[in-house]
Amino acid sequence: MSTTAESGHASGQETETGLDENVAAALAYVLGWLSGIVLYLLESENECVRFHAAQSIVVFGAIFIAGMVLNVTQAFALFGNVTRALLGPIFALLTLGLWLGALVLWLYLIIRTYQGENPRIPVAADIADDLV
Repeated sequence: MSTTAESGHASGQETETGLDENVAAALAYVLGWLSGIVLYLLESENECVRFHAAQSIVVFGAIFIAGMVLNVTQAFALFGNVTRALLGPIFALLTLGLWLGALVLWLYLIIRTYQGENPRIPVAADIADDLV
């Protein structure tokens, strides 16, 4: 059985953008939630591209918000010298973990989607399904 048949969509199918379906779906992840929004708005017919655009918005929007919350929390928690010494390394590790995890997820989603697969991130995929 081919990868295309397993994934449930044909990677050679064109979209309203004129791109192959797998290319447009992969591009939805390239600039995170920003490219997701652009492709979600441009593509009204192809459900595969719309799904990946919506999943990109949800996943990378959540990561962006988590990063902002982490930064704001860090700014408030690190006012004093004692808390800075104790919490500084913890916040540094949390921030590093968040961005490294986001990088790995970003690469995974782009590569697997371009290959014609249909990667689904738990929770985000369910929200994306509702948006499509």
